[in-house]
Amino acid sequence: MKLLEGKIAIVTGAARGIGRSIAFRFAQEGAAIAFTDLCLDENTDSLVKEIESLGQKAKAFASDASNFEETEKVVNAIVDEFGTVDVLINNAGITMDTLLMRMTEQQWDSVITVNLKSVFNFTKAVQRIMLKNRSGSIVNLSSVVGIHGNAGQANYSASKAGIIGFTKSIAQELGSRNIRCNAVAPGFIITEMTAKLSEEQRKTWEDFIPMKRGGTPEEVANVCLFLASDMSSYVSGQVISICGAMKT
Repeated sequence: MKLLEGKIAIVTGAARGIGRSIAFRFAQEGAAIAFTDLCLDENTDSLVKEIESLGQKAKAFASDASNFEETEKVVNAIVDEFGTVDVLINNAGITMDTLLMRMTEQQWDSVITVNLKSVFNFTKAVQRIMLKNRSGSIVNLSSVVGIHGNAGQANYSASKAGIIGFTKSIAQELGSRNIRCNAVAPGFIITEMTAKLSEEQRKTWEDFIPMKRGGTPEEVANVCLFLASDMSSYVSGQVISICGAMKT
């Protein structure tokens, strides 16, 4: 039997990168996938087709995860379409990196709102469903910089650190109803975002990593799969770093 056979999973920000890999990996393990992104385009269309080619149901929903009312509406639409929610992956996020002396209020507010408020919005919207079911798994995408910080990323680091505190609190609030909440903290992962770095910048990162390479979105997806499945049935309130020992 597949690890997520018969489960319904929501993955936010899944049109590309880590979110896309998570959605596809979960479908490989038997989950039906409802995923969101800011707008529907060829990326969301192609992901639906890829998942359907596995024999699993998939549907994309346009959603601004940072908007509370919009999130409530999209979760209601997902429940109407799929019947319930078993797994939530809070993946939506952005970066606006700069030193604090140059950072604008808008850059601070945008990153905090998209990265942190979106986790609140979706978790609050799905908790009523999971409470009714007396089961569920929530996995939040944090970052190693949320644990250790990083110069030039005060807004991003603060948002990802906030996710960790939120995760631990929700795990304690919902644990008695058999609802688990965990976070993963990726390090240097090879995505479209990191592909924009120069070869010199990329080598500097890789030299700093004990495993001497960047991680892949698929490696992040595998850890999320463990946390979403019953294999981690007694794991809650934890943060798992996926960083090749970059930060230990």
